[in-house]
Amino acid sequence: MEKGAVMARPVWTGVLTFGLVTVPVALYTATDSHTVRFHQLERGTSDRVRNKRVNERTGKEVEFGDIVKGFEMAAGEYVVVEPDELEQISPGRSRTIDVSGFVDLSEVDPIYFDKTYFLGPKGKEYAKIYGLLTAALARSDRAGLAMFAMRGKEYLTAVRAENGLLELHTMHFADEVRDPRREVDNLPGEDSGYSSQELSTAEQLIDMLAVDWNPEDYHDTFEEQVRKLIEDKAAGREIAVSQGPQAEATNVVDLMDVLKRSLETAHGGTKAAADKAEPAGPAPGGRRSPKATGGKKSTSAHPKAGGKSEQGKPTKKRVTTAKEDLSQLSKAELYKRATGYDIAHRSTMTRAELEDAVRKAGRGRHLRSAS
Repeated sequence: MEKGAVMARPVWTGVLTFGLVTVPVALYTATDSHTVRFHQLERGTSDRVRNKRVNERTGKEVEFGDIVKGFEMAAGEYVVVEPDELEQISPGRSRTIDVSGFVDLSEVDPIYFDKTYFLGPKGKEYAKIYGLLTAALARSDRAGLAMFAMRGKEYLTAVRAENGLLELHTMHFADEVRDPRREVDNLPGEDSGYSSQELSTAEQLIDMLAVDWNPEDYHDTFEEQVRKLIEDKAAGREIAVSQGPQAEATNVVDLMDVLKRSLETAHGGTKAAADKAEPAGPAPGGRRSPKATGGKKSTSAHPKAGGKSEQGKPTKKRVTTAKEDLSQLSKAELYKRATGYDIAHRSTMTRAELEDAVRKAGRGRHLRSAS
């Protein structure tokens, strides 16, 4: 920790127990929301607009102390519950996270997980027993289940080990998880009509586009655009937003053709990344060495543009014209170009960002081809 840094305050302290083992712990918030916050103003003024509690029949403002809870039994008929009545039955603050059993993590559907907290030892003197539980949970790949009350609400929780520390996940109860078969229309049945060849090609495409999980590769581009919008408006700059037409769904008749073209595009993208990451050089036996694909798998064995084929015939250089008018392309067409250039974060880009990225990538490939 940096000198002078302020440690976060725990949101809860107590003890974690499993069997007869007890370790004092502290609970810390694990995530932050970076959503840009706005105040409500009356247009044309800097006057704040505030919400008031108003009696909808009389139109008069109601004091907070005069508000009670009402559960609607029928139209206009309510069962009234006083705040102190809820207080009497609300769960008290748990002093203990009492693990009742351990479950295999592979058996828990991710939909049950809600919010994540860090669970740390309350003091250095508890590091040994805390470390023991962390290591044991990590090796078993299990999570401890426990009921836990905090801030007037009872939670089902799972305690698991991750990266050398314990995490506590609040979970949804079974009756809170909706049945997708009732909620989602038009779900495919066991026989969806696709062929084994289409399935094999789709699996090959997924395998070719496989990447290593790196969360830092992804970021909230909408929030960045909101902040830039605020900065531009504050600086008096003109705001221009350009959007292309929405992408159309794949025609089932052309599904196999689309899958094959997707493979060719992905193949070209991974090869371009490989050529950029590692210079070409003959491997022993006259075969080309495999190139790094930036986490993507590739079975490419095609000769490099401008070199010689396996038959010894020179191949043509592939030149992309940098002066092409990309403004005439739709967003879907720009996205295809971006996929061919293996442009990172393309799925989160606006049309204008895609156009700029494709133009730069095309210019770079043109210069490399010409050299």
